Amino acid sequence: MVSNFDGLRVALLISGKGSTAATIIRKFQDSTQVRPVCAIASNPKAGLPNLIRAGLDEKATYVISPKMMANSVAFGEALLKVCREHQVDLVGHYGWLVKSPANLIAEYKDMIINQHPGPLDPGRVADFGGKGMYGMRVHYTRLKFVHGVDRDWWTEVTTHRVAEEYDKGAILDRIKIPINKDDTVETLADRALLEEHRLQVKVLDDFAKGKVQEWHRQEPLIKPFEINLLNKIKQEAIEVYK
Repeated sequence: MVSNFDGLRVALLISGKGSTAATIIRKFQDSTQVRPVCAIASNPKAGLPNLIRAGLDEKATYVISPKMMANSVAFGEALLKVCREHQVDLVGHYGWLVKSPANLIAEYKDMIINQHPGPLDPGRVADFGGKGMYGMRVHYTRLKFVHGVDRDWWTEVTTHRVAEEYDKGAILDRIKIPINKDDTVETLADRALLEEHRLQVKVLDDFAKGKVQEWHRQEPLIKPFEINLLNKIKQEAIEVYK
């Protein structure tokens, strides 16, 4: 698919409603620097119609599920075929809940990013990411952990590079959000989502302007004696939000 647009061409990968992806489409509708050029959903019930209503061409939307593929390599090749067709420069995970294949990550090295709703600490043993940690599960875990240790009354929404292991890629940017004593999982999630949208738009703008830098946390998020508590709360979150 040939185009004379010479800015940053973005593929939007979704598994849920696609609220962040829809925000990105609307924000960059008239941009000369960033253009969402296609969207891929990992299941047919995901929110591709929301992205079309936001302004994405329906012909540039696809459903590609790992369940449809013989193996991870075939899944990756199917994703890459779409990305190549649309001359994609950057792949964004915006509520993409399946594991991206190694061949996709390799082809888009340093140009494949993920939206995460909680604080991450790549390179250390424990944080608020990992397998099964997404959406409300992350907010539940962060909120209950902060109450349990009674410190660091804040959470973060994060953008990070995608690595083969869940949530282990370098952090590119984050926004800190205060946690109120009377917050519920739902009120925290609602406040965080608005900041997630704002952060993902900012990071794409930074990529287009060549301003992206990796960020490293100076102090560990989790103290060694708190790891068991964190793991227990994560298991609770998975049970509560099945």
